[in-house]
Parts: sequence; structure tokens; C-alpha cells
Amino acid sequence: MLHVVKISKGKATFCCRYVKTHKYEVESEIGYSVVPTRALLIAARVFIARQFNPVRHGFGVANTNVALFAGRLFAMCESDLPYEIKVTEDGDVITHGRHDFNSTEASFARMTAHPKIDLETGDAFAYRYGPTRPFLTFHRIDRMGRKQNDLPIFSKTDCTVVHDFGITDNYAVFPDSQLVINPTWVLRGRDSPVGVDSSKIPRVGIIPKYAMDGGEMRWIDVPGFNMFHLINAWEEDGGNTIVMVATNSWKVARVIEKIECSDLTLEMVTIDVRTKSVKRRPLSAAGRLHEFGTINPAYANKKNRYVYAAVIDGRALVGVEKLDLSLTEEGGGDCTVARRLYRPGSYSGESLFVAKDPNNSTAEEDDGYLITYVHDKNTQESKFLVMDAKSPNLDIIAAVKLPQRIPNGFHGLFVSESDLNKL
Repeated sequence: MLHVVKISKGKATFCCRYVKTHKYEVESEIGYSVVPTRALLIAARVFIARQFNPVRHGFGVANTNVALFAGRLFAMCESDLPYEIKVTEDGDVITHGRHDFNSTEASFARMTAHPKIDLETGDAFAYRYGPTRPFLTFHRIDRMGRKQNDLPIFSKTDCTVVHDFGITDNYAVFPDSQLVINPTWVLRGRDSPVGVDSSKIPRVGIIPKYAMDGGEMRWIDVPGFNMFHLINAWEEDGGNTIVMVATNSWKVARVIEKIECSDLTLEMVTIDVRTKSVKRRPLSAAGRLHEFGTINPAYANKKNRYVYAAVIDGRALVGVEKLDLSLTEEGGGDCTVARRLYRPGSYSGESLFVAKDPNNSTAEEDDGYLITYVHDKNTQESKFLVMDAKSPNLDIIAAVKLPQRIPNGFHGLFVSESDLNKL
């Protein structure tokens, strides 16, 4: 289900709609879920790996992310292809169907929910992964919405959960973590095909964005780095150095055991492409846990200063912090420069940065707002919050009380009215 607040001419309009996926339509017609048992839910969730795709029309739920590229707006999950959606002038949400980007490849039945858009070219870069070779396949969708040829990565020797990745000016950057998928484990009596290979050394794969051969992938060991979300990546030193800002699950086994974010912290990882040397720097203060980091989208794939990350307490996002990455360069420890904790019992989704004036090229990076949904379980009220991103306490400057509960969600997207009108 998508939850949308449209703000226009001083008025806020709220709408929530199910994305009319193939799964939704089939189950609506027959009147019950086709994933009826807990065991199958676990398998489906992780075939999350999300590889659950039993019919050629796809069987994803389009519940993970919203992305704008190739002149269209998509609801996405990594077990299926994107579903095109539109927001009408009066704020309603319409599903326009599953989108295959003019591909005729039978193997193109799913893609990541985190495509990366090159702001210079408009190209979208994406991938899919699965439990059979090739375990990772890279591809590109051009600015006109045409999928280009697959690039299978045969140097990847096992299937891992690759939930997110990044791009820079010249490269795509992939994690290869200890969180692996092995369907044979279920045949051997385990509850889930997903588990942790503690003997494996995590790696980062680097490949030119416009590579013509999967053999151009280079793998670099990064011990202890089990990346989940990549917040930003960029190049330095003429492309010889790649810098990544990402969340790291430093006790990855607990993600499986407890299915929560209790051990996720932010890190900056710097890789010398020539020597394969790696430097890791923690960004989260000692004892502080972060996830769902975002930035000013104008700085995507280039060096940025500020990150806005959710504060974690168990499974809940209980606040948001602003981190200044320049403090790591000055040898500082805690990078936090602003913080807001919600009222006790209140939990949010991802916080998004919205520039006050996106057309002002001289504006400061943090000159804008943070927006998010927050639900107070004590009062059973949900609100859409707007915070001042420059203020030291991330002051709330506007709040819209919503007519129904907004559940704790995953990712979101801000789309300007001018971009909506172009769709």
C-alpha cells in the first residue's frame, strides 16, 4: 500500500491505495492469500532474497520503495518488476501496471527496489540476484525507458542478499556480504534458505557503469563490512578512490535471528581502487544505532556533507539525526550535529530531505526540510511532519494530522509538483 500526501496551494490531500499488483489482483479474486502458512511466509519473504516469483506475471508486492526515472513513477520491490503509478491532480493514486522497459528477455522478471539514477545522463542502473548462476546480473535502463543488455557477473560464486548498491561517476559498487541464500538448506530441514556464512570475508565489487563484460568486476575484501543500505558513494583522486557511506550490520546473524535493525550503524568506507587498500571509519556514536540514511538528492553520487539517519531502538525508528561527514575528516568521533527524538511510543518511517529552492545552485546543502510519517501508538494518531533541516533540534515547523494510521514503512520519495505534472 502507498500512502501519499500531496501539498498544493496551501492544502494537504491524503490518499492511501493498494498497488494493483498481479498478486493483489489474484488474491482479491480468489478471496485469500496464496501464501497461507508461516513457513511459506518465511520462504517467500526471503526468497525475499525476495526471489518469490512463481508465475510469469510476477508475484511481488511493490511495497519497498518508490522511484522516479525514465519519465515514470514506480512502486518497487526486489521480487518483481516495477509497477508504474500516477498521482492524479486531486491526489488519488492509480496503478498503471507492471513495466518491463521494452525487454523481451524471459529472465528479466525482477530487479532491485533501489535503482540508482545518474543525474547527468538520466540513465538508471539496476540489477537482480538469485539462487542460481549467475547469482548477480547488472543492467541499465536508459533515459527513454529502454532496458539495455544484461551483464551477468559470473565471478560471484554464491548468492547473497544484495538489497542495495551504489554508483559513482564511473563505477557501480556492490556489496557481497555474509548474508547468503542457499535453497538446499530448506531441503535439509532448516526453516529458511537465508543464513549467515561466518567463514566468508565480506567484499565490495567495483565495475565500470558502462562495462561490456562482467569480467571487468573487481572484488575487494572488506572484513567486517556487511552492508545493507548504501546512502551515497562518490569518487576522489581522479577516480582512483571510491568513498561509500553505508549501514553496516556488525552482528549480521541477529538480523536473521531477531529480524530487526538492532545492530546497524553508519560507516564511511574508503577504497583505493589501485592498491585495494581499505579504510573504515564509524559515523555513528558509540552505542548509537542508525538506518534508513538519506541525503540531499542533488548530491547523489558525488561528495556530500550531511546525512539524515533514523535512530533505531530495536525494530522501531524513534527519531532522526543529522550527521556531518566533514567531522570524520577532522578526526572527530561523533558526527551528530542535530537530533530529534519523537514522543515516547512514536515511530517513523524514513526521513527525506527536500530543498527549499532546488533551482538555486548556490544554496547550502542543508538548506531545506526533512519530511516523514510518524505514528503515535499511545494516541493512535499518525502525522506527516515537516522539520527544519538546518536547525540544531530539527524543529518541527508543520504537522498534518492524518485520518488513519500509517504503519511503520520502508522507503519513500518526494516528487515536486512540476515533476508530477510531467508524468
